[in-house]
Amino acid sequence: MTILSETLARVKPSPTIAVTTLAQELKAQGRDVIGLGAGEPDFDTPDNIKAAGIAAIEAGKTKYTAPDGIPELKQAICAKFARENGLSYRPSQISVGTGGKQILYNALMATLNPGDEVVIPAPYWVSYPDMVLLAGGTPVVVEAGIETAFKMTPAQLEAAITPKTKWLIFNSPSNPTGAGYTAEELKGLTDVLMRHPQVWVMSDDMYEHLVFDDFVFTTPAQIEPALYDRTLTCNGVSKAYAMTGWRIGYAGGPEELIGAMRTIQSQSTSNPCTISQWAAVEALNGPQDFLAANRAVFQRRRDLVVSMLNAAEGITCPTPEGAFYVYPSIAGCLGKTSAGGTKIETDEDFSRALLEETGVAVVFGAAFGLSPNFRVSYATSDAALTEACTRIQSFCAGLG
Repeated sequence: MTILSETLARVKPSPTIAVTTLAQELKAQGRDVIGLGAGEPDFDTPDNIKAAGIAAIEAGKTKYTAPDGIPELKQAICAKFARENGLSYRPSQISVGTGGKQILYNALMATLNPGDEVVIPAPYWVSYPDMVLLAGGTPVVVEAGIETAFKMTPAQLEAAITPKTKWLIFNSPSNPTGAGYTAEELKGLTDVLMRHPQVWVMSDDMYEHLVFDDFVFTTPAQIEPALYDRTLTCNGVSKAYAMTGWRIGYAGGPEELIGAMRTIQSQSTSNPCTISQWAAVEALNGPQDFLAANRAVFQRRRDLVVSMLNAAEGITCPTPEGAFYVYPSIAGCLGKTSAGGTKIETDEDFSRALLEETGVAVVFGAAFGLSPNFRVSYATSDAALTEACTRIQSFCAGLG
């Protein structure tokens, strides 16, 4: 007899967290490990944001708040959406959760019924399909491979939609590929959505501020205002503001949906950390100049990693538009055997052998729904990236 629910059997632990945990365990054993698995900036939270959190503690702002956020933070989020995205929301249309993940989860829990389908372009963030399954829905995965620069085409979206489709989960720039949709590419997708009024859009904009070269970020409700009433525009302070551990995510959307999400949250976690909420107010309202400086560092690292991985035998690494990931193909490595004797049949074989033989931890592509690839997070030092890529080059050169 088991006490565990049938629901649990539908989901699996996060592979990205598993890789990071394994790398930490190997380091603790004395192994020389370079972890490229964590989706977390290596920058510290800016001083003014930390000071706002400390000030909140000292002012006694440590009590319960409304389940989905303090008024001051909701106002700051409304101002951010208007300032940066041209979207007008009222505080009653804003939800604040304990990280972006809870926002997405609440929305799916509040809307999905058995049989409802959710279109998810692959490669996808590992949690999307499992959250859909937990909420009782059915993920419909659309593979967007290297031939389309990891971007779903309008024709693919059209083909994936059925009368049962309730949501499209959209992420640009993407985790794990860094692929960003241009305004023109996004308009092609929103034109399809306009022909299917039953489909809602969940836009995960977490990497909005991490874009490179001349790429201009846009979000679906901004491109197609007629989608405003069926779009949940999701974001957070984790990545751009280096506040991953503070756990603040947020979204703007229709009042009925936001109210339903509030109900879910009020009976699960209740309010996000009060101190973190006040820090997030400062993050959104305070100086934004460090964003450009951080972007420049990430772009330099992107260029370094793309260049070095493309110099590795059997690897093809496209240049992404944003985020802090690359998603190289290892098609040229399959069927070979590593210097340590591992036959490379899959990207999981490649990643496991790479870690065991060189101490470089990456996440295998199957975890993100598209193989044969692996994900590198370049949110670490130039020196660590250079050493890791040198080891990857040597590992690939040793395949026979």
